[in-house]
Amino acid sequence: MRAHPRQYERDEVVTRLAEHLARHRLPHRLRVAVDGPDAAGKTRLADDVAVALRRSRNVIRLGVDDFHRPEKVRRRRGSLSPEGYYLDAFDQDAVVGSVLRPLGPGGDGHYLPATYDLRSEEPVVAERRRAHDDAILLFDGVFLLRPQVRDHWDVTVHLHVEPEETLRRALVRDVAVFGSAAAVEERYLARYLPGQELYRAEARPLDRADIVLDMGDPLRPVVVRWPSDASRRS
Repeated sequence: MRAHPRQYERDEVVTRLAEHLARHRLPHRLRVAVDGPDAAGKTRLADDVAVALRRSRNVIRLGVDDFHRPEKVRRRRGSLSPEGYYLDAFDQDAVVGSVLRPLGPGGDGHYLPATYDLRSEEPVVAERRRAHDDAILLFDGVFLLRPQVRDHWDVTVHLHVEPEETLRRALVRDVAVFGSAAAVEERYLARYLPGQELYRAEARPLDRADIVLDMGDPLRPVVVRWPSDASRRS
């Protein structure tokens, strides 16, 4: 593992990560988690790595946002409950049963791309898709290294952002979603940031992830942990 953090240009990190993943050859499809708090840059990084990877491998791009639970379940502890965010917001059983196990050891390769549409608050009726034998799954989202899920990934990437930076980015990004800066601040301070604290306390993603990137500067990420060639799985 890399002992001393080092800052890189974003494009170099994307290229190195794509090359690292492309070298993996397993008896099943490679399942990669891109984990991190809200507004850490997970979706964009996974999208960029997918573009680079598609030059040599088949890629499946999915995210936890398409595996929400219904609103009545998400809000049953209260709309601002951090426990509700961490424990109730996402259908981890569906992620494991409909995606990770089918793509993992002994799986038949047939997976569901989504189970719930958050905008319409309706279940998604989707047909199972069959993954190519050499496919790499890039799956982004929050809470991906929680105990119920973490053993089903082959490679885990955690993007670290300090809570203060998460809130700063949310105040730029999410005003249109929640209606005002005050509403964004209330929701993040009461629900999202404390929910992430619960996750860090239980899952310890900074300690457990195979790759850790500090995304305080998204254009120049700091590589905190990176597997050596000797640690590459085969």
